[in-house]
Amino acid sequence: MNLVLILLVSVLSCAAQLCQKQAAYLGSRQGKKRLILWIALSVLLLGVAMLLWLMVLRMVPVGIAYPMMSLNFVLVALAARLIWRETFTSQQWIGTLVIMAGVALMGSHL
Repeated sequence: MNLVLILLVSVLSCAAQLCQKQAAYLGSRQGKKRLILWIALSVLLLGVAMLLWLMVLRMVPVGIAYPMMSLNFVLVALAARLIWRETFTSQQWIGTLVIMAGVALMGSHL
């Protein structure tokens, strides 16, 4: 259950970051309504993620829970690659793999 909550917090945080990127991307091209919509969605997702994070912190030591949040780096980078076709260098791929390995090691203790 703890791992599921941590993963849910990561996914919600990732989605919020992607909404912020979309707001920044559209902010200069379209009207204020869309900008406000993306920002509001980001705030909502971050709010839900924060409430779930508080639940996680009740059950999991912060020394284990917080490093697991580095999964956000992986999720956001992969989503940016898929959505906006952002490129990755070989260094970024290696770094992403190292983060995933670290998260796997941390998650094995939950």
